[in-house]
Amino acid sequence: MRRADHHPSRRTFLDVTGAMMAAGLAAGCTSDSAQPGRHAPAASAPEATPKPVPATGRHQAGITLPQPAQPNLLAVVADLDDTVAPGPLLAELGEAIRTLTAGTDTRLLGLPPGDLTVTVGVGPRLVRTAGASLPGATDLPRFSRERIAPQARGGDLLIQICASDALLLPVVAAMLLDQAGDRIRERWRQSARRGTNVSVGNGLTAPRNPLGFIDGIVGPHTSAEQQRDLWLAGPPAVAGGTLAVLRRMELDLPRFAALSVAEQEAVFGRRRASGVPLSGGTAASGPELGAKTPDGRYLVPADAHARRAHSTVVGVGHMLRRSYSTDEPAPGLLFISFQNDLRTFTATLTHMDNSDALLPFTTTTASATFLILPGFDRQRPLGSRLFG
Repeated sequence: MRRADHHPSRRTFLDVTGAMMAAGLAAGCTSDSAQPGRHAPAASAPEATPKPVPATGRHQAGITLPQPAQPNLLAVVADLDDTVAPGPLLAELGEAIRTLTAGTDTRLLGLPPGDLTVTVGVGPRLVRTAGASLPGATDLPRFSRERIAPQARGGDLLIQICASDALLLPVVAAMLLDQAGDRIRERWRQSARRGTNVSVGNGLTAPRNPLGFIDGIVGPHTSAEQQRDLWLAGPPAVAGGTLAVLRRMELDLPRFAALSVAEQEAVFGRRRASGVPLSGGTAASGPELGAKTPDGRYLVPADAHARRAHSTVVGVGHMLRRSYSTDEPAPGLLFISFQNDLRTFTATLTHMDNSDALLPFTTTTASATFLILPGFDRQRPLGSRLFG
């Protein structure tokens, strides 16, 4: 099968790497010292090297580990050629991921892997070849406020690359795609970054989203909550995996910014500065949805995002949600959720579709769901339990 025009060749890999290294060096010259009114420090203290994250284990890295999640992400969505057997390809990718994250792969060009993680998922079409009733075999339905080109809907393979060092992302992506070669063709990719983490209480942190609000406060944080809402318990072929949903959205930032702070807070149902629900308490404690003003109005408005997306209102479990800021192809947000039941996402968005004050500021331009494969090691290659 012929490669898509944008599939990186080995030469492209080197060109991208060189360009990124040059960009990284240029970026290193721009700091607070370059801002008016600041004095350049005598010397910059070296940044602490992030701790390595093991690629092997019961669960793939890049979901709950590391904690907090790395600030930079590159998601690559691709299709497999119809004649390609998924098992051998996934096993190869898993071995490459193991050597990359260990720093023993010479194709990293000497770059330290730091906290690099690579997480792999397979789309509904591939899952159905292993079993039509398996978790992950169902495609996402269509929702309102979507403007999605056919190329940006669905896909057979997800490669999620995360790291503190943004320089690693295109290098790792180019290497993995080059290794896969003509067996896959790229559909779309998205690079994105997370905001600075803010303390929300109970030992938890969460970043701000591009609209200025703290995002991802609610979720399955404890081991018990993750066993209940995040990880798949079975069948054996998928146990230890999870289901991912990716949604890329354009945001109408100027229109949202034109609202007063009070109007913005009414959209979210939380205080912008602190993340505290409009009903009071703490950010981590969650909103009191029954709380009302003396004249009978809900403190958390009826159409506030915190109410419309609340798990008890929808009647589903919690999602592990991550939101990343994007610049290309338009200013916006890449939303990723992990859950062990796709209905957790679909029922929530359906409930939001009916009346959520946040949705009119969004337009979804890419959408896909994937079964994130269970963890792997040298004895159990990536994907072997599903496609062995």
